[in-house]
Amino acid sequence: MDEDLAPLHTYLENLGHSTAKPRTRAFVLYLELKGQHHRRLAEHGLAEAVSLAAALPNIDVLGADVVRLAKANPAMLLGSGKVNDFKQIFTADEIELVLVDGTLSPVQQRNLEKEWGVKILDRTGLILEIFADRARTREGVMQVELAALTYQRTRLVRAWTHLERQRGGLGFVGGPGETQIESDRRAIDDQVVRIKRQLGKVVKTRELHRAARRKVPFPVVALVGYTNAGKSSLFNRITGAEVLAKDMLFATLDPTMRGVTLTDGRKVILSDTVGFISDLPTELVAAFRATLEEVLAADLIIHVRDISHPETAEQSADVIDILTSLGVKDTTSQIEVWNKLDLVNDGTALNLREQADKSDHTFAVSAFNGQGIDGLVNAISTVFDQAKFTSSISLPFDQGRAYAWLHAQNIIQTENQDDLGWQFTLLWTPRQEKGFFSLTGIAAANC
Repeated sequence: MDEDLAPLHTYLENLGHSTAKPRTRAFVLYLELKGQHHRRLAEHGLAEAVSLAAALPNIDVLGADVVRLAKANPAMLLGSGKVNDFKQIFTADEIELVLVDGTLSPVQQRNLEKEWGVKILDRTGLILEIFADRARTREGVMQVELAALTYQRTRLVRAWTHLERQRGGLGFVGGPGETQIESDRRAIDDQVVRIKRQLGKVVKTRELHRAARRKVPFPVVALVGYTNAGKSSLFNRITGAEVLAKDMLFATLDPTMRGVTLTDGRKVILSDTVGFISDLPTELVAAFRATLEEVLAADLIIHVRDISHPETAEQSADVIDILTSLGVKDTTSQIEVWNKLDLVNDGTALNLREQADKSDHTFAVSAFNGQGIDGLVNAISTVFDQAKFTSSISLPFDQGRAYAWLHAQNIIQTENQDDLGWQFTLLWTPRQEKGFFSLTGIAAANC
């Protein structure tokens, strides 16, 4: 073999082994600050943090610990003793990444990285990493990028003064010119403007789709819930679709819609949305608002809960908080589904079913084995039956398209004519009323 080609042959021989990414050795820290309100127990919070870490690809979590602090150190977050203790652990275990389930200031993050010699991600950074890995659609990728840039802008700290550009002014009296941090901030701002402009076009397209759906008779049913509550599994069970459903936080990000024919022949559109989580980064809520607003446009919201989780009540409260922040009103029709009934013992399952039977809007089900699904599907139809009301309207003869639409909806109770047009008595839903006036352009008061 030509010695000059030896490196090339070695490279080609190893090429088949170079595609596998090396595993990153990680450690998880859950912060519990004294005096702060904590909705959940530290042990459960730590378990969720570990699950978040495990949701990242090529991560091996080698250890985890709860860190209880009387107060946060402004410079290092932790006291010097704890910093040294963890440094010894990280060095011994060759830790490369530390995931801190809490909020770190840019200075705290930089100082700890320097002291421990590892890469550090706080809770916001970790969730952004997961979203960046899972986003598949063009809109989802842009939303994650926008959230990441907004977060990154707050991470710029004045750490490298040697990167200052040439001095401004004349002679020695001028101050320093543009620093690297200012240049980076301007570059980020330019990217944010570009992405917002692109997302604006996507939002307009999404609004057109919503407007089109309002003109058809099919109501929209949105599944919401804490991440890993089983929304996608329930979606698949009802629709027969094959949306990715895994025992993993944020297994699916991009919303999916499918048409479903219920047992009574009624057709609805079922929407599977992104899962919620406690302390969802504000950057993500802002970036994903266009997607999350699909929930606002829904005629019925199904809140899916993992009833087998030890903190199902706390998770439910987190979901309600996010729905409230999005503007979902109490008047919006909602059904609560207690999912994963197959994961609790028989006695608990019986008790849950008895509790659910006492409520018209609560259902105990298992998306895994189909238990209780028929009752839930029947209840969806019942909700829309209860929502119907009677109206009397007049329609000019030049509105032939709207006339045909009314007949297609099968909502006409009585029909008469005079010299000006048709007079109808209708039994319809708020969604059908909205679709009618959107189609005709007639103001409701004029009917």
